[in-house]
Amino acid sequence: MAQTSAASPGKVPRTARGRETLRKLLDAAAAEFGERGFHEASISGITRRAGTALGSFYTYFDSKDAIFTALVRDMSARVATTAAAAVSEGATGLQREREALVGFLHFARDHKEIYRIIDEAEFADPQSYRDHYEGTATRIAARLADGVASGTLRDGEQDVRAWAIMGMNVFLGLRFGVWDDSRPVEEIAEVAADLLGEGLRARQG
Repeated sequence: MAQTSAASPGKVPRTARGRETLRKLLDAAAAEFGERGFHEASISGITRRAGTALGSFYTYFDSKDAIFTALVRDMSARVATTAAAAVSEGATGLQREREALVGFLHFARDHKEIYRIIDEAEFADPQSYRDHYEGTATRIAARLADGVASGTLRDGEQDVRAWAIMGMNVFLGLRFGVWDDSRPVEEIAEVAADLLGEGLRARQG
């Protein structure tokens, strides 16, 4: 789980109980923003979902904007943690990308609200929106570089490749995580890995 150090400056919880309350507020914010959108969501709606007093909100956050920013960063960190945890020890190259995608697809199915939240961040919090995608691309590029170093991937323009892979993963998550979650995620990831490994060119023989 991502660290719950996303409170407004000077309001980081110092106790286990405080961290638990902060986690409840972030989870409630995910439900509130995911269901109602940024503009219709309210602080009272967040605290009602969290089962906390209104005063508890202001113990950790200065405003609705502040908790939205914290939520985007928290969800981005949780995506990174989930993808990393899904990769088996010693995995390299395409296996690593396939397993990371499996982890992301599971996360998308469990947290369908992430798509609306990240999309709205483009306008409600452009910096966090950009940080989310740039951070994700940086992690993918690092995995690709490791694959090149291990000899399991061909060298090339890792930045372009990373953004292309991320774009593919994002829309696979939308299609097979949010819109329709009936197909096994391993099956989806295997098809994607085959595309990365073999491309679209017709095979000879």
